[in-house]
Amino acid sequence: MRALLDCLKPAALASLFLAVILAATAQPTAVNPHATPPATAVVSAPVYVPDTTHATDPLPNGVIAWEGGTQKSVDATNGQDFARFVFAFTNMAAQVNLAQATNVTYFTNFSIVTNTGFWSIFPGRKYTSKATVITNQSVATVTNSITPLPVTVLNVHPSCGCTTAELPPVPWLLPPGTNGVIRVNVNLAGKSGIVFKTVSVSTDKGKTDLMLRINIQPPPPVKPMSEEERARGIAAAKLDRQAVFRGECASCHVKNVQGQYGQQLFASLCAVCHEASPRATMVPDLHQLKDPTSEEFWRAWITSGKAGTLMPAFATAQGGPLNDMQIASLAVFLNATIPSHVPPATTAPAPAAK
Repeated sequence: MRALLDCLKPAALASLFLAVILAATAQPTAVNPHATPPATAVVSAPVYVPDTTHATDPLPNGVIAWEGGTQKSVDATNGQDFARFVFAFTNMAAQVNLAQATNVTYFTNFSIVTNTGFWSIFPGRKYTSKATVITNQSVATVTNSITPLPVTVLNVHPSCGCTTAELPPVPWLLPPGTNGVIRVNVNLAGKSGIVFKTVSVSTDKGKTDLMLRINIQPPPPVKPMSEEERARGIAAAKLDRQAVFRGECASCHVKNVQGQYGQQLFASLCAVCHEASPRATMVPDLHQLKDPTSEEFWRAWITSGKAGTLMPAFATAQGGPLNDMQIASLAVFLNATIPSHVPPATTAPAPAAK
């Protein structure tokens, strides 16, 4: 140790002693227990944002395989509330990764040339063959690999408010190869005949339409009443004209009128009596009325009927089954299809002053 100190210069030795003294006298740093610890950075999960740049493009073939196709048809009975469809599908989307393969072919070509120079002096050696090497290069595109892709259903839009679609919340992410189901319900209230609806399905790969066809069967013919049934019905109506909307009578007079208007409502509700064959003698023939008719005329009769007759009041406010819009639609239909045969009364001219 002494030998080491002897080798040091005075200035270096002084610096060494000063560093030792400072280290010995240094006070430890005090830690404040109440100090706020440094904040730890919080890293949140990335938010999934689907690609919408192709939402309005036609959906390419092979992206989604629809079980049974994108067009379906069902038959519905008259009076059925809803027509229901089920569209099951599988995500078949995939990205084809291509690569280029280069093929090089070498072959020898012999060409006949005229001899010159030294070889030309030999008889019979006028021509000789000259060999050349030709290179043929071709480039082909080959499939390198296929990568399955997810598909995101961005939104589903039915063609009108009577059609609804049932599916998970959107955006609906479908991993590669997975299955999904979209259920569609069509409200048939007030509809008849053949009905067409569409449902637009938009994905991050493109858009396609689901086509719906509903064939609503016509109502079965009304079973004619027997004379005994007719007599019981008339007797009950004479006591209470609103009785046709209750009990056994309601099966004919109030059946399936909800959501019906105009001609369809007349066929379901009014024709049971007024178009019956044979028609009861106390039920007037609407085509041979003796009074002038108008929309107000028909609306008043449908709303309140006529006390003391078999004509009931059809308004809900008076115990009937029809709301104001249904009554108005019947009045418009009757006024358009059954014109008034009796001209309105005219006021006689006032006598001329003498």
